[in-house]
Amino acid sequence: MSRATAAVSPQALPDKDALSGSILLRAFDQSNEAMLVTDCENLIVAVNLALCRMSGYSRDELIGQNPRILSSGRASPEFYAAMWQTLGNQDFWEGEIWNKQKHGANYPRSLKISVLREADGSIGNYVANYSEIDANHEVADRLAYLAYHDPLTNLPNRLAFESQLAQSLRSCEREGYQLALMLIDLDNFKNINDTLGHHVGDQLLQNVALRLRECVRASDLVARIGGDEFVVVLPDIESPLTAARVASKIQSNLADSYRIADHILYATPSIGISLYPIDGNDPVTLLRNADTAMYHAKSAGRNNHQFYTARMNEAAGERLAMENELRQAIAAISPANSEFSLHFQPQVETVSGRALGVEALLRWNNPKFGAVSPMRFISIAEETGLIQPLGDWVIWETCRLIRMMKLQGVDGIRVAINISAQQLRHENLLLLVRGALACYDLLPEDIELEITESTAMENPEMTLSILDQLAAMGIVLAIDDFGTGYSSLAYLKHLPIKRLKLDRSFVTDIETDVNDAAICAATIALGHSLGLELVAEGVETDEQRAFLANLGCDMLQGYFFSRPMPFEDTVAYLKARLAEQ
Repeated sequence: MSRATAAVSPQALPDKDALSGSILLRAFDQSNEAMLVTDCENLIVAVNLALCRMSGYSRDELIGQNPRILSSGRASPEFYAAMWQTLGNQDFWEGEIWNKQKHGANYPRSLKISVLREADGSIGNYVANYSEIDANHEVADRLAYLAYHDPLTNLPNRLAFESQLAQSLRSCEREGYQLALMLIDLDNFKNINDTLGHHVGDQLLQNVALRLRECVRASDLVARIGGDEFVVVLPDIESPLTAARVASKIQSNLADSYRIADHILYATPSIGISLYPIDGNDPVTLLRNADTAMYHAKSAGRNNHQFYTARMNEAAGERLAMENELRQAIAAISPANSEFSLHFQPQVETVSGRALGVEALLRWNNPKFGAVSPMRFISIAEETGLIQPLGDWVIWETCRLIRMMKLQGVDGIRVAINISAQQLRHENLLLLVRGALACYDLLPEDIELEITESTAMENPEMTLSILDQLAAMGIVLAIDDFGTGYSSLAYLKHLPIKRLKLDRSFVTDIETDVNDAAICAATIALGHSLGLELVAEGVETDEQRAFLANLGCDMLQGYFFSRPMPFEDTVAYLKARLAEQ
């Protein structure tokens, strides 16, 4: 007998709809991707476990809520309006969105929303499906942003600037508009960076970026193209006067003080302006010409704006050639061969007429440019940083020549050496001075170091520290060009200086200009009240000598006594004066 097979009763089979519903519910609830369902009023009617884990909310906390409970607040109303418009037209929307967890943390997600309609076409439900964004996608977005933005200021960078400028130029060409490009360089920013540190410098740049944006329209381009250089592009301007007005506004806003940490800082702008189409019709030419105009602004005293002209371009080319020659001359300095030399101008005691000192003055005789005025090459050396090695050479060469002077029978003459702001800030200045004095067997009293009034005021704390150490060595210190800067007398009285040098601009018209005469008289009286010696520069006539003598000026220097002379002539001059005494 064969085994009988038992039949299954139809009543024992599960209902197909019930089975299907059970599977779908399990799939919905146990899916690894977060999902929620809302009704036609956009109120949540179902969420799965993955969404609860993602959001930090429980089911009970979410059911009946609007999905906006998950919103981070980053998306704009326009973003949501576009999303709902797409859902209304296509029954589907896909995009990226930032959500916020129950405890406040924000996180990005890829979101897909589908519309489920009833048989009559009305909306029954919305189904939202959240999935994680690929980490590589986030990195790619960040890299794309950094490729076109400066990470410090969040302004467009040089790459973005060039792209947007090219686009603006194409638009100007089509519409017949004018365009202005401004190159903005911060005056003396390097001093702030070097003395207070890059952290303070970075905060200053961030503040400058904010002020620049406040000075222009939303349609104008502001970018940082490197270091302390910014550019502003003004498309569609009526005339160059528009650019001048904006430049004046930028000057005013940027020149106001900045409070960073415990410091009150100033960073005035030098602005060069080039115009499309008269100064160029491509980005490279416009930027180059704006750069030329910016250097002209610096040479005109800084904290001003200048428009480009063809003459500036010629001057810029000559300046670049001179800079190259200057670099080569400094690199080739040797005891046997140098394009540089020192001349000396006597300093005469007013009462006795004795020459008690001389000032060392740098001269440059270049094969290409000939004898170059210090007014031209010193400013280039300061702007390029070449003043540091050049100034060091002056100290060594001065000490060498003092030794030669002593060997030729001229003793007791103090030689004044000008010290630049960069040298004063450099950590090796004290070692350099000690080394040069020791190398040539000189005493500290054999030299005098002069710093300008503006240099003394740049970084008072550091300046005071360095000058105190130099004075402790026995070196006489002097303030040069006194009266031309903006001194704090309360600060100056704390400096260990022995001399004030009255600037030649006050001496020139001392006999005819009552203001100059009053300034000289007040300065001499002030100096004496502080126990300082006064040296007047630029004395060219016997009348000026007599006038200054009546005011009680201690020392005089100028063409009336002698022009600056080479070393051999200086020795002969000093020997002759000694013989007369």
